[in-house]
Amino acid sequence: MEEFISGSLLLIDKPLGWTSFDVLNKIKGYVRHNVSIPPNNQGHAQRFKIGHAGTLDPLATGLLVICTGKMTRDIDGLQAGTKEYTGHITFGKTTPSFDLETSPEGEYKTSHLAFSLLQEIAHGLKGEQMQTPPSYSAKQIGGQRAYKAARRGELIEIPAVRIVVDDFEIESFDQKTAAFRIVCSKGTYIRSLANELGQRAGSGSYLSSLRRTLSNPFHVRDAWSVEMLLERLASLNN
Repeated sequence: MEEFISGSLLLIDKPLGWTSFDVLNKIKGYVRHNVSIPPNNQGHAQRFKIGHAGTLDPLATGLLVICTGKMTRDIDGLQAGTKEYTGHITFGKTTPSFDLETSPEGEYKTSHLAFSLLQEIAHGLKGEQMQTPPSYSAKQIGGQRAYKAARRGELIEIPAVRIVVDDFEIESFDQKTAAFRIVCSKGTYIRSLANELGQRAGSGSYLSSLRRTLSNPFHVRDAWSVEMLLERLASLNN
């Protein structure tokens, strides 16, 4: 427990529907109610420090890297690693947010879509490029989160950022939904790539599921569930 408080790196498999801060707050809540944090060497009270290296949207699951104590100093370096995602892209409709945060709308043709076509287009989306974050994003624009303006129906200009897509593979396609795997740099919006894939294919599309499997060098197979972590902390606290 002392090591956990003073500085640890934790790998968590974030559940669907939770924000990244929900995970942090769950851990902070346990510590606040169950752990007595000793004073520092000068006898001063210590505050429990915790943070995450790379946000995951509520609709995404998978690897969330969490740092406590002195390890929070390393967050910037940890979140700079290459990311890997898997998930599904659904064709025939679009959404304002490019994912299921908003409702699907419109009707777009899908009869011409084929696995080989989508694979070819996905390969064309690889490489270094400038990407404009979606309006429904947590980007800070003029002192406010972009998604708050989008929810009010306001149009704001979001500057493009440099990203690198190392790999974009379509793994299967069933006429409406494609399974994919993407390896990319920090700051890449997978839902923007999902939207662009549909546009380039002459259809409409949106991101229907997303899972982060890798935040280099860490893999989700080594991650704890939130419940497992809390059980482990309880055992350390006994």
